[in-house]
Amino acid sequence: MIGISAKKEAPVNFLTDPLEGRSTLRPADILVFGWEGGKHACVDLTGVSPLVGLRDHRFVAGQAITKTEAAKVAKHEKACIENQHVFVSFAFDTLGALAPDAVRFLKRVQQVVSSNTAHVEGQNFVFSRVGFAIQKG
Repeated sequence: MIGISAKKEAPVNFLTDPLEGRSTLRPADILVFGWEGGKHACVDLTGVSPLVGLRDHRFVAGQAITKTEAAKVAKHEKACIENQHVFVSFAFDTLGALAPDAVRFLKRVQQVVSSNTAHVEGQNFVFSRVGFAIQKG
């Protein structure tokens, strides 16, 4: 049986400033082992209100998670790539909308769950569980 191996709040050495000897960035929210081409994935979970920017005259629905995802990628992706890791920004809004990287990540998780389960409803299991967790949180 093939599955996904992961650890939450996993320390990663390349997010430590060697001059200060302490972590300058938080650990990976989730570290997924062997995610892509044998490389581990640092997954950053970020929730944001969909109403951010509502007073702006140029408000566009969905812009909060799009901007959040882009900011996280700009902040963390380079360090991950330089250290042979993959970075995944898992941005969502409090109404349950998911950024494109989060959707890609969940589709891959869903494929693994579906291939390891005999139940037809297993195909929607991952997305429904994430939606429930967001609503509960």
